[in-house]
Amino acid sequence: MLQANPFMANIKRATLCVLALAGELSIALHAAAQGQDFPRPAGDPAAIARGKQSFSVNCGFCHGSDARGGEGGPNLLRSPIVLNDQKGEVLAAVVLNGRVQKGMPKFNMPMETVADIAAFLHGIEVSGNVEAQFNPKRVLVGNAVAGKSYFNGKGRCNECHSVKKDLAGIGSKYDPKTLQDAIFAGGGTGMLGMPSPTAPPRTVSVTMPTGEILKGSLVSIDDFIVVLTDADGTRRTLRRDADSPKIQISNPLQDHLDRLRSWKDRDLHNLTAYLATIK
Repeated sequence: MLQANPFMANIKRATLCVLALAGELSIALHAAAQGQDFPRPAGDPAAIARGKQSFSVNCGFCHGSDARGGEGGPNLLRSPIVLNDQKGEVLAAVVLNGRVQKGMPKFNMPMETVADIAAFLHGIEVSGNVEAQFNPKRVLVGNAVAGKSYFNGKGRCNECHSVKKDLAGIGSKYDPKTLQDAIFAGGGTGMLGMPSPTAPPRTVSVTMPTGEILKGSLVSIDDFIVVLTDADGTRRTLRRDADSPKIQISNPLQDHLDRLRSWKDRDLHNLTAYLATIK
């Protein structure tokens, strides 16, 4: 008698999650548009503890130990995917399939572990108006006047952006929650966190041990390989061994992302309130 294969069972569950993702997210976003809340029962302390450990081992390096962003990973507490998730059903589609274009690998982990990580993320206390995290109409807790002052002053946003050009009508294009997430991501991500077609691509220069230099658009990078698409459109996968070959990455959004490190929550809320008025 053949025994059940746990690994294949996980793969089947992951496939179901992918197929269900569009429907789950569509329902959540529709509810958000209608101003409905996203009630979530209190998490199981044991699940939260397990999730914290799993998150620390698998996700903490990129997303930070508190999930508020780290070495290359965005703030998950403001992610629409995390906000719309209940018990890992939406989060699983991203975790188990990765975000190759953003350098995030796929993780082979049981759905139970994904659910634990979701419990940990949902259990993190968010400063400010927690209820606003679940209803796009309640994100506007900032001061629009202060946001305008920050945009044109300390934030130096107007050095690259104009409310009459690239940001014209932005308050009409996005609901407040999506707008706030876009501000935090630097405009570099689109639906489900995938690279936006309007975002400038990251480029990479790889100097091989022979001295040959390969350049192109960065597809993904980890400790073992770097993947790029060269000027001819050819996809190149190169092995890495410590610091060889030498790699230099250029991200047009890096200056924006660096500035975000100095932001405070009130800056983000004030900017969101201001940009939401740009109709």
